[in-house]
Amino acid sequence: TVYVIELSRDCVAEPCALAPVYVGQTAHTPEQRFAQHKAGGRLAAGKAHRYGVRLRYDLMKGIGPFATRHEAEAAEQAVAAALERRGHRVFWG
Repeated sequence: TVYVIELSRDCVAEPCALAPVYVGQTAHTPEQRFAQHKAGGRLAAGKAHRYGVRLRYDLMKGIGPFATRHEAEAAEQAVAAALERRGHRVFWG
């Protein structure tokens, strides 16, 4: 599954028209993965942990599911690039 988390605008120094986002992929549900990020620890990405606001279901609609991790990782990169082209400041990985 590829998921998108809206981040607080506090995570970027320059003003942005669209909310910054974090894009990731997981074998869990997006809700479980978001909870892992917010809980912190070694499974959490720093930006998603500190600045994660909510899941952006509208930006995840129609993406996946994927049969392999490799497919999900490729889709994660493609979604991140597409959101950057739309004007979002994107963090991913």
